[in-house]
Amino acid sequence: MVTEQFDLDEPRPRGVRLPRRERRAQLLSAALEVFVAHGYHAAAMDDIAERAGVSKPVLYQHFPGKLELYLAILDAACDSIIANCRRALESTQDNKLRVAAAIDAFYAYVGHDTGAFRLVFESDLTNEPAVRGHVDRVTTECAAMIAAVIEDDTNLPSAASQLLAVSLVGMAQVSARFWLTENDGAMAGLGRDEATALVAGLAWRGIRGYPKTDEH
Repeated sequence: MVTEQFDLDEPRPRGVRLPRRERRAQLLSAALEVFVAHGYHAAAMDDIAERAGVSKPVLYQHFPGKLELYLAILDAACDSIIANCRRALESTQDNKLRVAAAIDAFYAYVGHDTGAFRLVFESDLTNEPAVRGHVDRVTTECAAMIAAVIEDDTNLPSAASQLLAVSLVGMAQVSARFWLTENDGAMAGLGRDEATALVAGLAWRGIRGYPKTDEH
């Protein structure tokens, strides 16, 4: 649930004409700020239009409703996380480093100042099937990529590799959110690099316990 409130900067000035693609990007950026600050249910299209510095009719020219606007932002956010995970896995052939890079991809995304991760992992609209589908896509697609690496490295069956991959994704995103939320409390003084290394070490110690053969 998105319950924490965030302060917004002053609304953008009105009256500037933009090409359609740039206007859409501007509206998505403004909407992201409003949704992160207030959550889906408390956000209003009037607030988003004001934040973007446009009239509400202009906003509706691009998005027929609040849900469609929310889904467009969520789709981009999910694509970003999945792409970050893919780049992490492709960044090295060393599987120990792959684990660390994949976990760091989640920490980097959660730590980004846009707060977009809240729409993916802390949405107040997960009872909406379309939203649930987007959120589940992050776990499904990231886990599928990680599972392929685990299966190749350990020779475990596909189902077992998939379960381990889903567990790793869950570990990464839950610990990253906890680290960020408690950064001024229990996690004070624990930087991102150190936090990532701790979680990656835990994950790697588990995964490396599944060798390709029964020989030890």
